[in-house]
Amino acid sequence: MKANFVDPDAVPSADAGQSERLVAGGRKDKALTRLKIFLCLAFLSGCAVGPDYKRPTVDTPAEFRTAASDTNRVTTETSLGDVKWWNTFNDPQLQQFIHEALTNSYDIKIAAARVLQAEASLRVTRSQFFPTVNAGADWVTARTSEKGPAEVPPGVNPQREFGDVFASMPSYEIDLWGRIRRANEASRALLLATEEAQRTVRQTLVSQVATSYLELLELDLELQIAYRTYGSRTNSLDLIKSREEGGVAGMQDVYQARILVFTADAAIVDILRRIEQKENELSILLGRNPGKIERSTSLGQQEVRADVPAGLPSTLLDRRPDIRNAESQLVAANANIGQAKAAFYPQITLTGFYGYQTIALSDLFTSAARAWQFGPAVTVPLFTGGRLKGNLKLAEARFQEFVALYQQTVQGAFREVSDSLIGYQRTREFREKQEERTQANRNATDLANFRYEGGVTSYLEVLYNEQELFNAELGLAQAQRNELLSVVQLYRALGGGWEEPIREQASVVSGQ
Repeated sequence: MKANFVDPDAVPSADAGQSERLVAGGRKDKALTRLKIFLCLAFLSGCAVGPDYKRPTVDTPAEFRTAASDTNRVTTETSLGDVKWWNTFNDPQLQQFIHEALTNSYDIKIAAARVLQAEASLRVTRSQFFPTVNAGADWVTARTSEKGPAEVPPGVNPQREFGDVFASMPSYEIDLWGRIRRANEASRALLLATEEAQRTVRQTLVSQVATSYLELLELDLELQIAYRTYGSRTNSLDLIKSREEGGVAGMQDVYQARILVFTADAAIVDILRRIEQKENELSILLGRNPGKIERSTSLGQQEVRADVPAGLPSTLLDRRPDIRNAESQLVAANANIGQAKAAFYPQITLTGFYGYQTIALSDLFTSAARAWQFGPAVTVPLFTGGRLKGNLKLAEARFQEFVALYQQTVQGAFREVSDSLIGYQRTREFREKQEERTQANRNATDLANFRYEGGVTSYLEVLYNEQELFNAELGLAQAQRNELLSVVQLYRALGGGWEEPIREQASVVSGQ
């Protein structure tokens, strides 16, 4: 085959201009092609495979179930759970303890550390949106042995120096199918779930501190009752001894009076044990070592809210942190389905390198020493032995699990509120009945003592009524405590217990 060569100098100037236009036109076509490819990639990168999250349907009751005897309750949008804990518990000492616990409790510190971990994990996931650029340099001096198997020719310097300076971009994935966006969505949801878990810890801690403090005040009241009873029974024992010495009472009456004294004395020792152990429990909640707990009020000085509105059941979904935690877990599980589906599609990655390589330091940054490399790589999964399909089935099954967990959490929350409303109403009624019983026991005891002093009955009747009065007074103290604790339990069930405003999800999405 014969080839024809044209002398460039013989080409007319008009043809030269046409050639330049052709070259320029070719460059424009290449630029236009690259622009089309870029726009196509940008369009595809706006797509994300997998289902978008939708909140599952929940069977929300029209109103919370309350005690059958609570006929005056009216459903309103106002809820006790919206009230800050410092307005719910008006005891300054209790408020101070709650502040201290929220600051020093190890549970709070652990929960805060977990939030920081989730924030760092989200930052790591978001970094996949951006390419990684590395820079480096090296300089190597080497000498070849003149006596080795590779003999150095005469006149050639056996010592060599070479080095390079470079900037490289390792494999950078173009997020065409939304795998990275779904991963970021999952990490963001897990961060929100961790924040809600932290709020749950705060809520639980507030209720635990309030419960322990009220139980401690109730034990103080029990101790006060036991001391008062011990004093009165000791006086009665002295009186009966005098009557026995005077021949008015028998020795059996003295023994029975001693039984009452010993019963009260034993109760004092047992109550002191429970008080000291309860102080240790509260000290740990406050982040202290076990020790004495100061008290500024008594159980009888605690105010019980006359009105404890529950609010609308539909608002409970957005108020309780455990429900929001369950929903955030569900959002993450839904995003994981998108990640599993994106693995079925081709993966496009970009790699690049730019730098200078030379064997002479003086020539390192010259144009002749320049080296670069850039290009995309496409990976298509052809056969994975069912791994991709298995990962997708696994993600879908986990999503169904979290759907059930979310619905179960919501249903359990409705039950807790209903139980707490019933508990509040019934414990209040029980406390009123216990007050009537205690007064009846007090009247019966006074009458028995009057009858005994008049010689109408034996001291056995006094013994029985004294013991019943002591038990009734202790039962009344416990009923008063339970009525206060029912408010604490209802407050927690309605989602109260923290002070900071809830961060909107949009701020987390934007990273602001």
